[in-house]
Amino acid sequence: MPEIPASDRLPERQLSDDKVQEYRDFYVSLLGFVPPRIQARTDLLARVDPDLLDMQEALRRHCMYPKCFDVKTVQLMLFGMLLMNLQDAARLHAIAAYRAGATFEELSAVVNLAFLFRGLSAANYGAEILQGIAKDAGVA
Repeated sequence: MPEIPASDRLPERQLSDDKVQEYRDFYVSLLGFVPPRIQARTDLLARVDPDLLDMQEALRRHCMYPKCFDVKTVQLMLFGMLLMNLQDAARLHAIAAYRAGATFEELSAVVNLAFLFRGLSAANYGAEILQGIAKDAGVA
C-alpha cells in the first residue's frame, strides 16, 4: 500500500492529552460520558485549531451556566428546545437534566410542552428518550 503523504494526514495534536481531557471532563461530569461527536470535535480542533476549541468551550460554559438558572433548569430547557426540532442531542440534555436531579414527572412535562407545539412526533421521541433513560438507570 502506498504511503500517505503528510499533507493528507491529520496533523498531530497541538494540545496535550491533559488539556483535551480537561475539556472532555465537563461532559463526563454532566452526562457520565463523552458523546462521540464531542470526542471528534475536541480531537479534530486540538489538531487543527486549538484556539477555536478554547473559544467554543468558553462560550459553552458562559451560556450553559447563567447565574439566574440552576443546572437542572438549564438542562430541562435545552431538552425541550432540542426536542422541538427532534434533534438527537435532546437525549443528551435529558440525561443531563436527570443527572442534575430532574424527576421523570418534570422530564415528562417538558415532553408534553413540546407535544403541545410540535405534535405527536415530539411526544413519541420524548417518550422513547425517557424510557431509555429509565432503562439505563435501572428504574424502568
